[in-house]
Amino acid sequence: MTRTNLAPLLLLFALFLSGCGGTSDTADLKQFTKSVLSKPRGRIEPIPVFKPYEYFSYSAAGLRSPFDLPVVVDTALVAAQANSNVRPDFDRPKEHLEQFPLADLAMVGTLTGIDGILWGLIRDGDGSVVRVKEGYFMGQNHGNIVSINSNRLNLIEIVPNGLGGWVERPKTITLEGLGGDN
Repeated sequence: MTRTNLAPLLLLFALFLSGCGGTSDTADLKQFTKSVLSKPRGRIEPIPVFKPYEYFSYSAAGLRSPFDLPVVVDTALVAAQANSNVRPDFDRPKEHLEQFPLADLAMVGTLTGIDGILWGLIRDGDGSVVRVKEGYFMGQNHGNIVSINSNRLNLIEIVPNGLGGWVERPKTITLEGLGGDN
């Protein structure tokens, strides 16, 4: 920059500084501050007392889910089931998918072999995919696969009936992504 350009800037800067350094009368400002500080201060309310948390122990965890339909027990049917000869084969070696509950298993597809047999593809609880066909077992309730089609797998579980016997219970696992109940 040249001197001719600097001169207006210096003049403007000098005027700016002179406005800040003058001896102006601030007596009114001091009087206002003194009057505000002399007024009584506000009162702060004490911290409210909170009620302690009351612990709640949920004791209905072992009861029927409120989202399941109530089960009507037919006493004649229960008596017939108590005398049935349905029993799981405890001497049979367990298969890989019998270590997982049905809720952890998902049908992810099907596969047709060279011999024309339709295999179901099941993702187990570890994330691996296992081939199954009719006659294979899966689930922790002795579930025997009775049929497989392109979008579902049907099996029969053998579960305790609560009276010392066993009862067969049909279950369906649908192809993942189609929805439905397991």
